[in-house]
Amino acid sequence: MRIPDTQAQVAAAERTLRLVWVIVAGAVLYSVLTVTPLVQRVTPDEWDWTAPILPLVVDAAVIIVVRVGAIVARLDGDAGAWPLALRWLTGLMTLLLNVGDSALKGDLVGVGVHSVAPVLLIVTAEAALKWRRAITAAVIRIEGERTAERERVARERREREERERAERQAVRDAQQAERERARLAEERAREQERLDREREREHAALLAQQQRDHDAQMERERGERAAAREEAARRAQAEEKQREQEREDRLRREEQQRLDRERTAREAIQRAERDRKAAEARRTGTAPVSAAVSTPRPTVSTTVSTPAHDTAQEAPAAAKMSEDDARRAVAEAVREGRSQRATAALTGWSTGWIAARYRELEQVPGQTALEGVSV
Repeated sequence: MRIPDTQAQVAAAERTLRLVWVIVAGAVLYSVLTVTPLVQRVTPDEWDWTAPILPLVVDAAVIIVVRVGAIVARLDGDAGAWPLALRWLTGLMTLLLNVGDSALKGDLVGVGVHSVAPVLLIVTAEAALKWRRAITAAVIRIEGERTAERERVARERREREERERAERQAVRDAQQAERERARLAEERAREQERLDREREREHAALLAQQQRDHDAQMERERGERAAAREEAARRAQAEEKQREQEREDRLRREEQQRLDRERTAREAIQRAERDRKAAEARRTGTAPVSAAVSTPRPTVSTTVSTPAHDTAQEAPAAAKMSEDDARRAVAEAVREGRSQRATAALTGWSTGWIAARYRELEQVPGQTALEGVSV
């Protein structure tokens, strides 16, 4: 759609509408010439010179209404009802002033002739306002159409540019995708080649490892068989040693029990002898001396080989006492309530020997700790 050149047409319309001022000027001049004699007849003689003021004031109001109305119409505005009332008021005043003289005289032809200019001025002013509003509306519509056309053209241009840009981007993307596919294919080929080499190395390493594992397994089996044979021999030897040790321990315990029984019997005989002597001393009135000097008692050697498990519990930190000192220490330990392990650590003798001495002292009731120790 071809949009007309509104600027030229508006300028032509404005030039034509300027002719309204010719009509306004003629009406104003005609009104002054027509209204002045009427005003002079109703004005005192000394104020006749003021007769042209009234038509000039009314015509000035007409000029203001026409001019401001033209500006408001060009801006497509609406000033409300007061400008309309002023326009019609000034037009009616001009009409009445122009036809007043002829109407007072009863001259109807004069009324008609003098009413031409005011009526023409009123109608021309109204028509000029309507024309300007119509021109303004048309200009706004045409400018809107032109703006819409420019926007449409710009939109089509943007769409075309976007399509071209999208096509160029699609071509670049396709080229980039092709390059990416080629790169990925090359990388996959290199990766596959690397994996093949790694699988070959791993297979070779696996075969070598399997061979080493097989050799190690065979060696372990040979070692295990040899170790089993040695272990069986050691176990048999250990069992034989254990049986021999148990036999020796049994013989030692039997010997120790026999010695303990003999010593207990001797001690019982000695106690009976002491009791007898004490009784005789009481009968004869002599003081007992058994507390100071006791009958010598045969010392029974109790130095025997201790069992293997007692020897293993000996305290290595103490020097080994003599047997007599050890017996005294055991007697003191029993009297003071020390433990067998502490006594063994003190004397240097085995815990088995110390335990036997503890039992000896505990089996003799009524005997003091020192009485059971041979000096």
